[in-house]
Amino acid sequence: MKIIPLSEGAFTIDKTKVFVPFNKEEDDLQTRALGSLLVEVQPFCIITKKDILIIDTGLGFSKPDGILQIHQTLIDNGIDPMDVTKVLLSHLHKDHSGGISKEDKVLGHHFLSFPQATYYVNKSEFDFAMQKGAPSYTPNEFEILERADNVIFTKGNGRIDDYISYEVTGAHCPFHQTFMIEEDGEKIFFGGDVAPQLQQMKSRFIAKYDFDGKKCMELRQQWWLKAEEEHWTFLFYHDIKTPFLSL
Repeated sequence: MKIIPLSEGAFTIDKTKVFVPFNKEEDDLQTRALGSLLVEVQPFCIITKKDILIIDTGLGFSKPDGILQIHQTLIDNGIDPMDVTKVLLSHLHKDHSGGISKEDKVLGHHFLSFPQATYYVNKSEFDFAMQKGAPSYTPNEFEILERADNVIFTKGNGRIDDYISYEVTGAHCPFHQTFMIEEDGEKIFFGGDVAPQLQQMKSRFIAKYDFDGKKCMELRQQWWLKAEEEHWTFLFYHDIKTPFLSL
């Protein structure tokens, strides 16, 4: 399997939930609001024998020419965005769901960013996100999922095409889910925002911003031990330096 990080860049974020662009070479974290976190926003493309997968969709930023940044990064890597076959969504916080759709400025409505793909999202997460709204969720960017034909709303734990498994972990938000992709003995694991950075895997870090920080910490420890035994590759959505790591 081939892993392609689709970074939208580095950002700082504080309790306002506003993502402020951060230049790692020029900006000083100390000048940002007290308690600001420095994170990468980094969806992934995974190429398997059967599929071109997108895992989470970023903030949905567009370039000056109007092209979605996630589309341009795919094109730069020789992939036509229209060839994407599946979009796997861990949860719908705005930094993970902004690229689900794109707004047509002329017609005033949204259309799916990957119209040829099947989208997979947990139904309870969708319902919760629609009800909860701002500042963590931006429903107008993903409400189209309820009307689209190429969306599968998952419930609980399960498998997709017998090589992708999903599990509802909660912990970061009430209905957060993770994905394991297995092919030819290789295992790629996406822990979403329960396992967003390498450094958190190696400590007993408990974040106040998580729905259940203690459970997040416990899951990270369990996954790390199992990954060492089974030689997983972790995908880290918010890691500035290490987008993925194979054990």
